[in-house]
Amino acid sequence: MIQSLLIANRGEIACRIIRTARSMGIRTVAVYSDADAKALHVRQADEAVHIGPSPARESYLVSEKIIAAAKATGAEAIHPGYGFLSENAAFAQAVIDAGLIWVGPKPASITAMGLKDAAKQLMAAAGVPVTPGYMGENQDPAFLASQAAEIGYPVLIKAVAGGGGKGMRKVEAAADFADALASCQREAAASFGNAHVLIEKCIQRPRHIEVQVFGDTHGNVVHLFERDCSLQRRHQKVIEEAPAPGMDEATREALCAAAVKAAKAVDYVGAGTIEFIADASEGLRADRIWFMEMNTRLQVEHPVTEMITGVDLVEWQLRVASGEPLPKRQDELSINGWAMEARLYAEDPAKGFLPSTGRLEYLLFPAEGRIEMGVEEGDSISPFYDPMVAKLVVHGDDRAQAIDRLRELASGTEVWPVRTNAGFIERVMHDSDFVAGHIDTGFIAARGDALIPPDEPDDLIWGTAATFALQKVRDADGGLAGFRLNASSRVSVTLSHRDSTRTLTDDLVLAEATGYTTDDGVLVFHKGTVFQFLKGKRSAGHLHASDGAILAPMPGKVIAVEVTAGDTVTKGQKLLVLEAMKMEHALTAPFDGTVAELTVAVGSQVQVEALLVRVEKAE
Repeated sequence: MIQSLLIANRGEIACRIIRTARSMGIRTVAVYSDADAKALHVRQADEAVHIGPSPARESYLVSEKIIAAAKATGAEAIHPGYGFLSENAAFAQAVIDAGLIWVGPKPASITAMGLKDAAKQLMAAAGVPVTPGYMGENQDPAFLASQAAEIGYPVLIKAVAGGGGKGMRKVEAAADFADALASCQREAAASFGNAHVLIEKCIQRPRHIEVQVFGDTHGNVVHLFERDCSLQRRHQKVIEEAPAPGMDEATREALCAAAVKAAKAVDYVGAGTIEFIADASEGLRADRIWFMEMNTRLQVEHPVTEMITGVDLVEWQLRVASGEPLPKRQDELSINGWAMEARLYAEDPAKGFLPSTGRLEYLLFPAEGRIEMGVEEGDSISPFYDPMVAKLVVHGDDRAQAIDRLRELASGTEVWPVRTNAGFIERVMHDSDFVAGHIDTGFIAARGDALIPPDEPDDLIWGTAATFALQKVRDADGGLAGFRLNASSRVSVTLSHRDSTRTLTDDLVLAEATGYTTDDGVLVFHKGTVFQFLKGKRSAGHLHASDGAILAPMPGKVIAVEVTAGDTVTKGQKLLVLEAMKMEHALTAPFDGTVAELTVAVGSQVQVEALLVRVEKAE
């Protein structure tokens, strides 16, 4: 058995691996960048090594630094987690060449499944059904456009080296193909160093269903059943569950058998995921489910599989890497109940889900449920990495119970001042189609603003805020407020929320919420959303686009500028593109006018609310 392990990752997954390693008596070594010097995974590990500046490309993506850290600390093995270098075959080989144990699949398996086009060709040859499309070498834009027309719109343009929704564009019509192709290739080149794309038929009612597979060095391969990851926003998974709703036993057997066949085709060792796309227009059927790609690593959503099978997948990884056979045979694995996971992101649903960075001054989760996180109260959400705060995981006897438990978990999540999508998750759990299992990858987009929690407090929230504020007044007065001679027995308080101000008394109906008084006001948490009230009347003081000022919605880097000073622009026209938290954000003109001021260029690093462009309204 491995005795010492370096985790080549950060945050939640590093903490997750440390927890299992410690339970197995394995010494752990963390690595960290400047931004993570005081991070939770650093505090939890037995030893930690600094590997460079905050940007991942200068720290977590530098394989030489990670291998050097392992050798310097006497670590026997390296676990890559997910993301970063986890699917980098060259890194895996370098670890092995350094005489260390690689906790992952063989480099050849990573290479075989690393490019989507080659992987699909390999799977087709192995008898695994694949989605119709073009996966060849010809990357001429005109040729690719002709292939898209032959396949039939809508189509997907996908970076062959892509993942996590990056380097992927849906194209509805031929007129939009050229722009989408250029954008996809630019993002693919920047994110993966490879602009090569494939064209794939876009399934109209797609379900994203994946199968957890596991292989060992003794020739054994098993599956641990399926997960449904259809609830996505901008191609990023938000809510995952296991098993998949509407999956009958015959379809499950066919799907999982195809996944095992795919894993065996690349001589797979360790934890992996075979991802399929299903046409759910007529329910789940084996003849309407196609191979999409393989992730040659542990998945973010692995806890739901652990919850329904009772298996610790990280423990399995470490045992297999140590040369042991799989702990269980296929006939010893079964599904028990239902599990769900929601990714709690540091983002503001009311502002288009823009990332929200900063210090977690207040962080509280309900006692129920499994919370996987890489931060604690007082830690900060950095602009340099993925904005996930935690994973909310629940298990129930059936899907209905799992939904109820995830709803309660999201509703009771309290975070401040960083904004999160907890309220958004809570509203998804109330959606009648979600409850009925009528889901596909377009579910969130189709509902638009219906799933966005209200950004303004209603009368009940105002009343709740007033009650908490007045309680503080009473406590300060020793409980004597309202009992002065000849004075009114009613007590009032003036509170402001953004541009609104109300004077309220203590005879109000209250919301089912929790509240906390602060030095300057009250925080009210209601169904996963937080409202801040300040004492007294406040002036507006907020910057809006009505005056033409385009401000940076978050810290980030300008990666494209589409205009120059003096240009005439129309409402909605793209002005520039800001990259932050691994996402591209296009900023557009608020109205027809002229670019009066341009303060940035490509490559500029900007802070939140920095003036980027000012547009003067047309006469």
